[in-house]
Amino acid sequence: MPEKKDTRGAPATVVTRFAPSPTGHLHLGHAYSALFAEAEARKAGGRFLLRIEDIDRTRCRRDFEAAILEDLTWLGLSWETPVRRQSEHFDAYAAVLGDLERRGLLYPCFCTRADIRREIEAAGHAPHGPDGPLYPGTCRALDAGARAERVSSGRPFALRLDMAKAAAAAGPLSWHDREEGEIAAAPGLFGDVVLARKDTPTSYHLAVTLDDHIQGVTVVTRGKDLFHATHVHRLLQALLGLEAPGYHHHRLLTDAEGRRFAKRDRSLTLRALRESGKTPSDVRAMIG
Repeated sequence: MPEKKDTRGAPATVVTRFAPSPTGHLHLGHAYSALFAEAEARKAGGRFLLRIEDIDRTRCRRDFEAAILEDLTWLGLSWETPVRRQSEHFDAYAAVLGDLERRGLLYPCFCTRADIRREIEAAGHAPHGPDGPLYPGTCRALDAGARAERVSSGRPFALRLDMAKAAAAAGPLSWHDREEGEIAAAPGLFGDVVLARKDTPTSYHLAVTLDDHIQGVTVVTRGKDLFHATHVHRLLQALLGLEAPGYHHHRLLTDAEGRRFAKRDRSLTLRALRESGKTPSDVRAMIG
């Protein structure tokens, strides 16, 4: 992918970000991801940003956010301020959802998880994507009258992207990964993804796509576990008229059994390591 240029023809400033969710304490995997993103910016003389992805209002906590800032500072990272918090920008996500809805690319889905499971079981099989069985499209076939009646009755619903319509509107797409090269976008792998729910007014897919654009991120660095999500993000960029950044999906840290680190691994959180006497240099050595 050609290097981005600014309006004067000079190379664009490299901007990276680390975007944790405050649902627990940071662990070694987070440390690797944060240090990786900062290093990518620093070696290019660029900018490193921190974003708090707190759209899940039932699990995210301010004390965990405070702990994130404390752990990153202890580790020796520095970032630009102010820190962007997704929970402060629900209106921006709602505006984008409204645009997609007016264009006929979204539809309300009234199915519960149990409904979807029964539908899949009744069919005997279901196509699978990176996140498991794909939504069978039950509510996609509802006519406008039936949808309006269910909405007016107060039934809770999610907003799903009509993947077939969206992909047709966007046309062929690709994105560039620094490890894998040029990748043909295949967002249909995820089926009709949810972009908003009643209790969570935006999804990870929509929020990060818009935030990266607003914050001017030029290189999205994140773990390989999110590689496939980029197919959906590239589609949303095209639908919203946003420029695609570059991507670098780095390796994942694993424990001795080969399992990816998770927030449940409390002994390997940065806080626990610090309390056990480890130094920032020790942690950096541990993650290579």
